[in-house]
Amino acid sequence: MRPIVIFGAGEIAEVAEYYFRTTAGRNVVAFVVDGAYLRERLFAQRPVVAAEEVAGQYPPGEHDAFVAISYSRMNVVRAEKAAFMRDAGYRLTSYVSPRANVFTEAVGANCLILEDNTIQPFVTIGDNVTLWSGNHIGHHARIEDNVFITSHVVVSGGVTVGANSFIGVNATIRDHVSVAAFTLVGAGGLILEDTEAEGVYMAPSPAEKRKVKSTRLPKI
Repeated sequence: MRPIVIFGAGEIAEVAEYYFRTTAGRNVVAFVVDGAYLRERLFAQRPVVAAEEVAGQYPPGEHDAFVAISYSRMNVVRAEKAAFMRDAGYRLTSYVSPRANVFTEAVGANCLILEDNTIQPFVTIGDNVTLWSGNHIGHHARIEDNVFITSHVVVSGGVTVGANSFIGVNATIRDHVSVAAFTLVGAGGLILEDTEAEGVYMAPSPAEKRKVKSTRLPKI
């Protein structure tokens, strides 16, 4: 397996390096940032190089690439960096945890699928998709490109999650619903019908603090 250069030098990049190294036996040799943001030359005990110089130092014919940045601007930034690395000649690799239950081979490039995800048969996952830990992706669901799904999300059978969507922690999407492109579903959101493109769907209200102190409750 070829060594990897990771675009990114933040928490997600550090997490990705850890998983590649400890559970996939992959060697991350450097991190990459845009030259204008190059401040430190070392990150996670690896060199940090400018994007404008990476191909000269780590030739794409000998290295794979992985883009490990957040859902900023509804995943547009991550998609732009993936396109940059691909255009530079790199093959974009994916990470699929050996502790995920994956019953499909239809997983795209530059995907990050962490432990305890259950991905049922006949699911298709596009390019540049992040599935953080502990999600359920039901049968015949389709996750389009540049989606970020956080943790403990239920995507029921036959659902389509449109490109560049973000699904927050503990959200639930009913079966055969279509989530339009660039939809944001907040933590705990319940989606029972099709969404509109660029829509923001939040749970009715966060937990409210009661006046009584926890130590004064007669029972829990």
